[in-house]
Amino acid sequence: MSNSKSSLATPSVISDFKEITKMRLALSVVFSSLAGYLLGVETVDLKILILLAFGGYFMVGASNAFNQIIEKDLDALMDRTKSRPIPAGRMSVNTAFIIASVFTLFGIIILYTINKQTAMFGAISIFLYTCVYTPLKTKTPLAVFVGAIPGAIPFMLGWVAATDDFGIEPGTLFALQFFWQFPHFWAIGWFLFEDYKKGGFFMLPTGKQDKGTAVQTIMYTIWTLLVSIIPVFGFTGKLQLSIVAAIIVFILGLGMLNYAIRLFKDMTEKAAKQLMLASVLYITLIQIVYVADKFIK
Repeated sequence: MSNSKSSLATPSVISDFKEITKMRLALSVVFSSLAGYLLGVETVDLKILILLAFGGYFMVGASNAFNQIIEKDLDALMDRTKSRPIPAGRMSVNTAFIIASVFTLFGIIILYTINKQTAMFGAISIFLYTCVYTPLKTKTPLAVFVGAIPGAIPFMLGWVAATDDFGIEPGTLFALQFFWQFPHFWAIGWFLFEDYKKGGFFMLPTGKQDKGTAVQTIMYTIWTLLVSIIPVFGFTGKLQLSIVAAIIVFILGLGMLNYAIRLFKDMTEKAAKQLMLASVLYITLIQIVYVADKFIK
């Protein structure tokens, strides 16, 4: 009987661990970091690649765990989050804090073994996400601006890990993912508007599902599109795009822009959800195009 209970409990423990660290989100961030590394490196070092993957996962997992500790009472109010480990009572705050602290320590140490700048940017990411972005979410829509900074660090973090240098190249990668954050999170804020309101979160720039928010979503999508093709003009040092790759990236950007315009026209949660999915597909595909273009040409 005890074996039966243990076998039933194990998947729950694993599931809670995945949820407290937001494993799927963390893996997507790791993907961005690895893409940035491949763009910056001259010769791929498998050891550095593995260290970056684990260090990046620990840093993102720590941020997410700290976030859920801070927002535990608000998470209990929202349908989307009330079944998370802490508000649902399956994990104590102390346990979550230990996980977050250990992940922070391991993450910084691992990234430090790559180089000091990588560890520094990783630590800045945790600090901004946990100590600035999270508290601001219930106070001002400007929280999205602050949150876009740690959200944009992973892509450029990979380049810094590869080169131990911060210049125009990682700055461009940062700008690309920074502008992308706005349509992505505003789309989420739109279709989860009522649920966010239960927790007192202010995610939309105007505070409403209105034309003003939709227009700003279009504008930031355009900025994302423009930044994504800058490397084709030769202004960004070693970060370059061929004409063919730039055309592909531009077409992908137009696809995302189409969904942003559709949100403006329809003003529906369905359109917002479609934009969110399109934005995830967009950022994933252009990172693949960037990397493929470097190694194919």
